[in-house]
Amino acid sequence: MSAPYAESAGPKIVALGGGHGLAASLSALRLVTERLTGVVTVADDGGSSGRLRSEFGVLPPGDLRKALAALCGDDEWGRTWAEVLQHRFTSDGDLAGHAVGNLLIVALWERLAERATGSLADSHVAGLDWVASLLGARGRVLPMCSVPLEITAQVEGLDSADPAQVRTVRGQSEVARTTGRVRSVALEPSDPPACPEAVEAIRGADGVVLGPGSWFTSVLVHLLVPELAKALHETRARRVLTLNLAPQAGETRGFSPERHLEVLAAHAPDLRIDVVVADDAFVADQPALAAAAAQLGAELVVADVAWADGSPRHDPQRLARVYAKVLSG
Repeated sequence: MSAPYAESAGPKIVALGGGHGLAASLSALRLVTERLTGVVTVADDGGSSGRLRSEFGVLPPGDLRKALAALCGDDEWGRTWAEVLQHRFTSDGDLAGHAVGNLLIVALWERLAERATGSLADSHVAGLDWVASLLGARGRVLPMCSVPLEITAQVEGLDSADPAQVRTVRGQSEVARTTGRVRSVALEPSDPPACPEAVEAIRGADGVVLGPGSWFTSVLVHLLVPELAKALHETRARRVLTLNLAPQAGETRGFSPERHLEVLAAHAPDLRIDVVVADDAFVADQPALAAAAAQLGAELVVADVAWADGSPRHDPQRLARVYAKVLSG
């Protein structure tokens, strides 16, 4: 995309989330500013990330990898590295299912820890910065915490004989695919150490973007890290919340857009939001959504931010136009 968005480096923007939702947000925001930081959840326990987390005791690299790929440039170098990072091995052996980017990130973490004779945790940020430099990434990627986390959820409707019974479901992958109704989520440990660079980025930002993404396991979890939550409350940045384009099977099946906001308010009752961005095709009851946004202190902005093919994916170009407007104040 050519400017009008950035005649200079642009505002300092921090985007929080995980997985495909954060990647969508970063893909749009890198068209708005060159001063961009992605803060990524570190609770994934499934697939390649879960295997590496379990075997090496590292942060799960998958969502970090996706964020880095989203920040790759549109030239041949950037496109090639984005494809390589996301490439998964297909075989009958031990490498089956592993993403190249996950292995690269973990290898750098181990190598840097060996060179510095420090802990593996100390190498997390440095390793991600090395990968970003290799890729020519247009921005920085940081973990939200210095240790891997476990998500627990209170879920009802799992017992057909007693649908009102609430059970505890453990693990990001289990919560994401639950067939019950998620009522709330929590983190273990409950007071995890936030990544200091992530806290600093939020405090110094001109704008902060939450969402889109898996609502309970990628978006709300950031609000449960005490140091991150404190920074989000105290930052002078303009706070923007981006809603998904459709309910997610499992986590938010049957949720209306306003229900997403009610759940967020229940997990972070004192957090003020400045703008809520929603796609017009997903908003069935705009007055109800506007009222829910107002409860958070936010203005509702309804716009066409989805791909024209009708799929529930954010179009980076359309979303960038909205971000450029709402983040300018």
